[in-house]
Amino acid sequence: MSDSTLPGDAPSVRDEPVVTLEIEGGELLLLGTAHVSRASADKVRALLGERRFDAVAVELCPSRYDSMLNPDALARMDLFQVFRQGKAVMVFASLVLGAYQQRLAEQFGIEPGAEMRAAVECAKEQGLPVLLIDREVGVTLRRVYHNVPWWRRLVLLSGLLASIISPEEVDEEEIERLKEGDILETTFAQFADQARDLYVPLIEERDRYMAARLRQEERSGHRHILAVVGAGHLKGIARYLQAPDLDPEAVIAQLDEVPRGRRWGRLIPWLVVALILSGFAVGFARSPDLGWRLVADWVLINGGLSALGALLAAAHPLTVITAFLAAPLTSLNPTIGAGMVTAAVEVYLRKPKVEDFSSLRHDVAHLRGWRHNAVARTLLVFMFSTLGSAVGTYVAGFRILERLT
Repeated sequence: MSDSTLPGDAPSVRDEPVVTLEIEGGELLLLGTAHVSRASADKVRALLGERRFDAVAVELCPSRYDSMLNPDALARMDLFQVFRQGKAVMVFASLVLGAYQQRLAEQFGIEPGAEMRAAVECAKEQGLPVLLIDREVGVTLRRVYHNVPWWRRLVLLSGLLASIISPEEVDEEEIERLKEGDILETTFAQFADQARDLYVPLIEERDRYMAARLRQEERSGHRHILAVVGAGHLKGIARYLQAPDLDPEAVIAQLDEVPRGRRWGRLIPWLVVALILSGFAVGFARSPDLGWRLVADWVLINGGLSALGALLAAAHPLTVITAFLAAPLTSLNPTIGAGMVTAAVEVYLRKPKVEDFSSLRHDVAHLRGWRHNAVARTLLVFMFSTLGSAVGTYVAGFRILERLT
């Protein structure tokens, strides 16, 4: 294995993080990139123009690849189906994850993932196969969700939202410095120590997955591969590729599996409902006046916080009223959430237009866009009213316990 100093390479390639691995009768060149770097896109084109490869691998999964080739795919999204199938949180998380990258790309006048687009376009021009080596983003997000405790999910979500609100700009030189190996190793070492539950599914598992996919492609006959990956994955992929016992099929099958929630985790919502209803029963048994006070606490706190969430999301006034009325009832039925009701009402009252879907990716890069784009606003209404109702359930529950004791 060698690093970025490659014999015979043009000077234009030397300043990019590159790892070359000798494989049986061939060679695999890993190019580390920054996803909002103009220089990274230029280096991809330079490499494909200067050297001969028989395939180009990219850090994309099938859905992200389709999204890149068909940017209007969001315009065909059925919001009702998204909420009905329980995919709203996944769509919201995907948009938030891409929002900061989109904002940086707009700052530097370059499309997000320009280096991946350059790799795909150059490969097609040369008649080379494009190999999609990353794990499906939906599987990764579900494994993150399973790996992180509920309170960390809230912290993570708030941090992502804060990155959208923050007006701070990043210097292009800082983006380029992100590709320096020593900084990356230090950054991810701290990340692993401080947030191992996030690091594993987001970085380490995907390193293993992409290494296994590359090994699969090598065995299928591709002997000279250019792999374009984020620089943060470079050394991890190289390390796993050098493991003598790498079984690509077994690794891929393991990492494609979506973990099932713990059984006790699925029972907690029903246990909370049972405790709340038991509190009402005890209250009415003691005196009707106490019972009705408990019911009033439940409605005012649960409904009030859900309505506040909808209000903060700039929901329609009737949606805010719906949140107040629906949350106390939906919280007693874990099969349906307040957000599903409020989102449905918001869509009915403010039907998103085609341009809302078309401009969604650009609008969510800024706080104002979340409030003015009807699709993004509906997702915010779903999330904030759901969060308000969830907090309200526990606050009201403790209030009921306090009155009873």
